[in-house]
Amino acid sequence: MPELTLTRDERLRLKSRSHHLDPVVLLGANGLSDAAVKEIDRALDAHELVKVRMPASERPQREQWFLEAAERLGAARIQLIGRLMVLFRPAPPPADVKRNERPAPHTRAGRPVPPPRPHRLRSCRSAPARSGSKRRSGRP
Repeated sequence: MPELTLTRDERLRLKSRSHHLDPVVLLGANGLSDAAVKEIDRALDAHELVKVRMPASERPQREQWFLEAAERLGAARIQLIGRLMVLFRPAPPPADVKRNERPAPHTRAGRPVPPPRPHRLRSCRSAPARSGSKRRSGRP
């Protein structure tokens, strides 16, 4: 799959969103193995934006893994900082839900849930109006 390309503004927005994320996938000593790629793929399907922690290796090796992961998964490279890489791939739309179709209402024991009742207002007596200000001075 070719790597996904994003504009500078989109990358900056995603970079700020990823700041508070924890790494979802941890690469082992084998680096970017097939099992690791499958796990990153599942995480991208579930979250769209993921952080991946890599083992302590030389920077050129980490950059190579970052590039290879983006190409194999069809994801966009957002950020490589130290031993963390951030990848983004938009989630595919669900195939079974149509755009203009509303989901079925929740049911209880096979029966549709009735619509909520309108809220009835209670009649309340108005309080007598106070005269003067609320603040009282100590002077006569």
